[in-house]
Amino acid sequence: MDRPRLHYFDTPASRGEECRIALHVAGVAFDDVRIKREDWPALKPTSPLGGLPWIEMPGRPPLAQSNAILALIGRLHGLHPADPFEAARHEAMMCHVEDLRAALGFTLRITDEAEKKAARERLVATMLPLWGQKADAQIGDGPLFAGAKMHVVDIKLYMVVRWVSSGKIDHVPASVFAPYVKLVRLHDTVRGDPRVKAWNARWT
Repeated sequence: MDRPRLHYFDTPASRGEECRIALHVAGVAFDDVRIKREDWPALKPTSPLGGLPWIEMPGRPPLAQSNAILALIGRLHGLHPADPFEAARHEAMMCHVEDLRAALGFTLRITDEAEKKAARERLVATMLPLWGQKADAQIGDGPLFAGAKMHVVDIKLYMVVRWVSSGKIDHVPASVFAPYVKLVRLHDTVRGDPRVKAWNARWT
């Protein structure tokens, strides 16, 4: 193996897709190993921590967890701060994204439709506005998290805002993050980046 191999589901979503975009933005040629969901149960025991995504780097053991993968890509390719405190601030926001995914992800496993509707309406009324407010307060003058330069945290924020604001999550309005101007600006800036647009075009 002479280049990275990234393993994730065959879908342009969530944790694996943000790692793909980070590698593409960094200009890294990599093997994009796309896993069919029906094949995952047989492959799951081969994952280093039992989940997706994971990345294989030449001469290194497999590495799992999207935040760790993103931070590694960022450090290797200038997409993560060199200053330890600033790096930690970015990593805190990446954890904030995972908190949101965990809260919404729980509702994906609810099978009763009335229960699912009630759970998501509670999130829309409470957790999602608070999450957006706290994220917005951490973003600087922009257009991105730490100024004009893109970092892996921007890609992660873009992915989660894109999902939550897609209008495709039942009982979660597409306008839920509209009041958070800095957060929306960051999303739109990443979406409009030529490198990100080129990557997204691969799925169309």
